[in-house]
Amino acid sequence: MKQLVITILGQDRSGLVEDISSAILNHHGNWLTSNLSHLAGHFAGIIEVAVPAEHLQELQDSLHSLPQLEVRIETGSDALPDTPAEQLNFVITGNDRPGIIQELAGVLRHKGANITHLNSKQQSAPNWGVPIFSAVATVALPTGMNKDEVVAALEAITSDLIVDIEDA
Repeated sequence: MKQLVITILGQDRSGLVEDISSAILNHHGNWLTSNLSHLAGHFAGIIEVAVPAEHLQELQDSLHSLPQLEVRIETGSDALPDTPAEQLNFVITGNDRPGIIQELAGVLRHKGANITHLNSKQQSAPNWGVPIFSAVATVALPTGMNKDEVVAALEAITSDLIVDIEDA
């Protein structure tokens, strides 16, 4: 089986996920994991698929023929990290401002951590007078890293940032 990572971007429309999933199923693929979103009228998706090697080309051709979509297909790696890392879900909330993701990512990189999944959004908060930033980040910590040290480093970015750890 070949592991594929497929990214898809295009104008959103009704039935789009069904068309993508049908192409995968019709060419003997197995939809493993995905993250699909509607953003500013567009569909943006990333999908992990397993497909028998003998059906790889026909699946790729089918996905590339879907109308009005940009499709990129990469062959996945089965390689595992050298050292197992602790995975934590950080729930982060604070006043929104330009650069907040860059600041969070910089602190995590400096600590040797890796963001493996990130969902973020901006919400209006009429009672606060400013938009609120919220995110859930799955982070792989290096072996031996104290999670409380990472939380403290993230919260040190600004006094209005709250960081909680959610059970996985």
